[in-house]
Amino acid sequence: MDEDPVVSPLRRAEAKRCGLTDSRLRRTHSPVFRGVHLPKGQPRMLADRLRAALAVVTPGSFVSHHSAAQLWGAIVPDHPDVHVTSRVNRTRRQGITAHRAKKDQTVVRWAGFAVTSPTQTFLDMAHHLTLVDLVVLGDSLVRRKRTTPDALVSAADGKVGPYRRLARRAASLVRRGVDSAMETRVRLLVVLAGLPEPEVDHRVHDADGNLVRRYDLSYLPFPLILEYDGRQHAESTLQWQGDIDRDEALDDDGIRRLVIVRDGVYGKPGTTLVRIMRAMRRAGMPVPPLKDEWRRHFPGRPGDVLHPR
Repeated sequence: MDEDPVVSPLRRAEAKRCGLTDSRLRRTHSPVFRGVHLPKGQPRMLADRLRAALAVVTPGSFVSHHSAAQLWGAIVPDHPDVHVTSRVNRTRRQGITAHRAKKDQTVVRWAGFAVTSPTQTFLDMAHHLTLVDLVVLGDSLVRRKRTTPDALVSAADGKVGPYRRLARRAASLVRRGVDSAMETRVRLLVVLAGLPEPEVDHRVHDADGNLVRRYDLSYLPFPLILEYDGRQHAESTLQWQGDIDRDEALDDDGIRRLVIVRDGVYGKPGTTLVRIMRAMRRAGMPVPPLKDEWRRHFPGRPGDVLHPR
């Protein structure tokens, strides 16, 4: 994590001891949480909000859950509160979600904070995330080199208590080399539908070992790759020309590139599965009957294909 300029939070009680009146405090600082302020005009960086929260919660508390995931640079659903955990009791304060520490919870130092380790953060978030969001978190932690799939599987296997089955299932689906959350979602749509799992991050090198191409999701040696494209249009003429050159190279190799966009995941997952199965059959792949688990995680919208075949 890049180091942000340190901005020390100022508690109201400390301001009074320094002779700073409430009116002066309001002119120079703005409240972050009840009883703690930061200088006005200062961008609210994650680290600043964490310091402000830790200044008013139970001493010895540490960063955890959503906030820990953000501190590790991972992908997690937004949450308005700062999340901390205490080994003593739980502070109640608006804007701060406080958790009670669990036995053997692993805490480390990172970026100047006591924070749950990446693997511990993954386990803790099993209590708060869906299967898909938990795998997205795991993939992003691995991509940031904070942990490994094997470490997550091992930790999840040792987890006891509620949500252990979810943690184990999610850990078993975490992969290396995943570029984005949407790439994870495309892969899980396929897997939860019972279709063969594509290979992640297949790389093609020339005779000298230079990287020529990489495929996000592929079924090689079957001539089929899947690719999520979040752009609505080419970002630049150079990018557009690069895409054309790549597509022509794929055509020369006889490889079908199936592009999936955001609406194909959130709006029309059934339609997307129809497209994938059709491409699989054309590529000579065996296509098993679909399972229904995908419907729970990818419900789609009215107008989508209800029974992909």
